Amino acid sequence: MAAIKHRRTALERVEKFISDIYFTDCNLRGRLFGDRCPPASLSCFQTPRRIPYQEAVVQEFGPAEVGQSLGPTWETCWFKVELSIPPAWAGREVHFIWESDGEGLVWRDAQPVQGLTKEGEKTSYILTRSLKESEPHSLTLYVELACNGLFGAGKGSMIAPPDPDRRVTLSKAELVVFNRDVYELLVDLEILLDMAQLLGEENQRSFQALYTANQMVNVCDVTDPSTFPAARDLAAAIFSQRNGESQHTIHAMGHCHIDSAWLWPYEETIRKCARSWVTVVHLMEHNPELTFACSQAQQFEWVRSCYPGLYARIQHFVAKGQFIPVGGTWVEMDGNLPSGESMVRQFLQGQRFFQEQFGRLCSEFWLPDTFGYSAQLPQLMRGCGIQRFLTQKLSWNLVNSFPHHTFFWEGIDGSQVLTHFPPGDSYGMHGRVEEILKTVKNNKDKGRVNHSAFLFGFGDGGGGPTQKMLDRMKRMSNTDGLPRVQISTPDQLFSVLEKESSQLCTWVGELFLELHNGTYTTQAQIKKGNRECERILHDVEVLSTLAVAQDRGFQYPASQLQQLWRLLLLNQFHDVLPGSCIQLVVEDALQYYTEIRRAGAQLQEEAVQSLCRDLLQSKARSTPSTLVLNTLSWERTEVISRPRPDGTETLALVRVPSMGYALAQEPFVPPQPVAVRKQEDGSITMENGVIAVCLDTMGRLTSLQLLESGRESVPDGCYANQFALFDDVPLYWDAWDVMDYHLETRKPVTMLLRPLEITLAGGLRGSVRFSLQVGKSSTLTQEIILDAVCPYLRFLTQVEWKEAHKFLKVEFPVQVRSTNATYEIQFGHLQRPTHWNTSWDWARFEVWAHKWLDLSEHGFGVALLNDCKYGASAHRNILSLSLLRAPKSPDSTADMGQHQFTYAVMPHQGEAVPVSSLCTPPKAEDRPEAVVVRLYEAHGSTVTAWLQTSLPIKEAML
Repeated sequence: MAAIKHRRTALERVEKFISDIYFTDCNLRGRLFGDRCPPASLSCFQTPRRIPYQEAVVQEFGPAEVGQSLGPTWETCWFKVELSIPPAWAGREVHFIWESDGEGLVWRDAQPVQGLTKEGEKTSYILTRSLKESEPHSLTLYVELACNGLFGAGKGSMIAPPDPDRRVTLSKAELVVFNRDVYELLVDLEILLDMAQLLGEENQRSFQALYTANQMVNVCDVTDPSTFPAARDLAAAIFSQRNGESQHTIHAMGHCHIDSAWLWPYEETIRKCARSWVTVVHLMEHNPELTFACSQAQQFEWVRSCYPGLYARIQHFVAKGQFIPVGGTWVEMDGNLPSGESMVRQFLQGQRFFQEQFGRLCSEFWLPDTFGYSAQLPQLMRGCGIQRFLTQKLSWNLVNSFPHHTFFWEGIDGSQVLTHFPPGDSYGMHGRVEEILKTVKNNKDKGRVNHSAFLFGFGDGGGGPTQKMLDRMKRMSNTDGLPRVQISTPDQLFSVLEKESSQLCTWVGELFLELHNGTYTTQAQIKKGNRECERILHDVEVLSTLAVAQDRGFQYPASQLQQLWRLLLLNQFHDVLPGSCIQLVVEDALQYYTEIRRAGAQLQEEAVQSLCRDLLQSKARSTPSTLVLNTLSWERTEVISRPRPDGTETLALVRVPSMGYALAQEPFVPPQPVAVRKQEDGSITMENGVIAVCLDTMGRLTSLQLLESGRESVPDGCYANQFALFDDVPLYWDAWDVMDYHLETRKPVTMLLRPLEITLAGGLRGSVRFSLQVGKSSTLTQEIILDAVCPYLRFLTQVEWKEAHKFLKVEFPVQVRSTNATYEIQFGHLQRPTHWNTSWDWARFEVWAHKWLDLSEHGFGVALLNDCKYGASAHRNILSLSLLRAPKSPDSTADMGQHQFTYAVMPHQGEAVPVSSLCTPPKAEDRPEAVVVRLYEAHGSTVTAWLQTSLPIKEAML
């Protein structure tokens, strides 16, 4: 008699049949493993260091047991596991099962063979698929266990600071018989159950899947494996019913996003790469169809130097086209804050590495997890031979849903790249029916393209794909009711998208992430280290290049520079430079900056010595003077302080040609000295013939005049250089987010500790100083400096910062009216609205800029300059620079302590006037006699450029 199938009871019946929680004494899931057997012996030793295998195996191992608690956090336990497989298991598939909440790596015969992480659903190492008499029945494995999880060791929540006392437990270590036929049936039933639940009651395919699954339960006698083939045939009949020709095609690619540092230090990432990639290689040996897209040249370099055996296997699969290097950059860097030159070097170092190691350049830029994407990236990508781009992070937008998944992205110069966001909005899929259906349903470019990417594998903390993910997708390769799922490659996907691209839309300008805007400000010391080191490496390259041009005997420090650039590029990783990492990572990053500063200073000194040998010799005979170098590409007239023989300093006004040097011998008198005057009400005026300012006792500007035009910059009754403190409590992502509502909590800083006083009375330089209390317990001291002939007023600022969940900004209301403000970005600038008309406008309440932002109207404007800040905003007529935050996760000490930074305000005639072109000469990579001069046009217009140099030129080429 035909049963009356009640949908809900049938669904739950199948659910319980494959459940690993309910009825496991009598259901199918309970039969996945057969006989079990403990290890013949288990011993271990613990170390606070991450040591190589050769060093580990010669240590003294003590007895260990299952259930043992290990730790604390960041320690490593090495286990020696001696196994003896019972002869009665002949012909069976045998697995070594290891379950622990730490991250494990199995070593066999001195090579890593399998990563083990419970969180990454990898708890078994397959010893044999079918035990033969000829195979060794006794063997020794080593398991290297890190006392941290896939996501570090957050105390109470994932992004909380690590718990230093957390311990991990070894909960299982045993040999088992694995019943492959049970496993295959479980996967069949899981897919059918998901189809039944997710295709919906209005879809007949949902009922076909459900009734088939129900019938399989009827056919199956879990105690009699001879009943399994009939059940499997029922499933195969459903899976083999094909799709129509119009069905969407999903391009599935293995993936394993490994943050180069985040909730764990750089050193742990090296091991994460090994644990994840050895698992991938092992999967490839048994699944020749598996492809795996892998970015970040730095991680390949780590594995190359620390795990040469594994690296050789990776090279083999790269050659076979399965293990696919992607991205073309040194790391997956932040997409906003690195300078233009740094961005170029990310590609240069990444592409050169992939070319040298694998004989190929990457054709796609791969940056799935970065907090926004600069409008300059398309031009930089095209310049590095890349015309394709993959990310998905804009799916995290808090306010507006981005309108496309496949489109052309156009940069500030008109360069276009074909861009694809996997429509499932993830780079860590598991091959589930739900994700496959979401990919199709969610695709915002239906009817324009019929192909999309599907990246599967555990990510962020590593892990990567599993056999089960592959087995799920095999069943969905072409099954009616589901999209086609094919294992593919980035090249196959983008090639077919290019063929279909005639209907695609174009997005012009930045891909701004409407979230994580706090990352422009968090960890100010890292931001400062980045900006300073970018400058140092620029100067070293300029001076070393000039030294080589002048003296062929000078050895250009190419290998040292490569090493220093790689350190800087590593710190630009998208959880380090943004400041969204734990304290251990911050310490490493600051140490790397110290190293770059030290080595950079030495290289600079050597280049200067060589450049100036003749000059210095002639100088020694004549009057004492100071050699002044200008590494920028325009002539500069500035006040410098130079050392006297007695150790004190003296000021001098010098004029130095572009990319050149001058001797500061003759006193160079300014057309008008700086005048500083104290008024009766305690305010102070300063003027230098270019600008005139008036400051109140709290250091605020009540007037800022551009003398040539007589224009006043500060509106009546307003104060510029006004500090403001905001409450800064986001919804979850503490170091990452500053929310729109923080603007409702503004409190001006008005607690005066030391009123304004004159510190330099004028001449070549005038300066004044004052101190404020900020918040409950922080102090701010500022020296405001006006130099002769200088068009801007400088604010040298020191803060002792001790706040919690507060945000400090400085505001400049200006007498300028414009609907757009201009912000410097990499090799150019960008306009953003100063109004909040639409949700797209107000979602950009906090934005990023590089060295300046500017508000201009016809004929006049005011610019705000800085030496190490990135967060900014311009709302109506107020320019605001973000100075310090105080988040408590994932680093509870973030930004606490001493800070020093400088910003400046510059009124000007005309609109924002960046220097019209800037150039950077480093030495060419592969031609010892060639120099690369990188120029950019900074206005955003078409120009004819003339390059003039005193160097002996043989030929020049674009």
